[in-house]
Amino acid sequence: MRLSPCPCTSGKAYKACCEPYLNRSITAKTVKQLMRSRYSAFAKGGYGDYLFETWHPDYSTGLAATSLSVKIRNWQGLTILDCRQQGDEGVVQFEARFIDDEGKPGLHREVSRFVRVKGKWLYLNAKQDAEIA
Repeated sequence: MRLSPCPCTSGKAYKACCEPYLNRSITAKTVKQLMRSRYSAFAKGGYGDYLFETWHPDYSTGLAATSLSVKIRNWQGLTILDCRQQGDEGVVQFEARFIDDEGKPGLHREVSRFVRVKGKWLYLNAKQDAEIA
């Protein structure tokens, strides 16, 4: 039996990579783990509850788990360009490849900010096409 690869393109099987986070059997210990699992949630679709739970409440105004569950892009892969974590703050710079509605390849670049609250990493917000300073 061949295990399916993880959508986050870590090179690991989904069951050994992001699935435990999405199923809430484990919690991300690093911002990189949270970034990969959130990407996988978007790539697979149907994980709006997880996305909403890992989004800091001060920054998730107007969002709902139902809308976050809808798969709106055909995500093709994730590349982590840089990752920094110090104390209870962290940032991840990444590129995510996708195929648009017309079948053309696209690239989403972002620096995501995270904060750890009561031992749990949460996504804050992002700057698109930015670099970590």
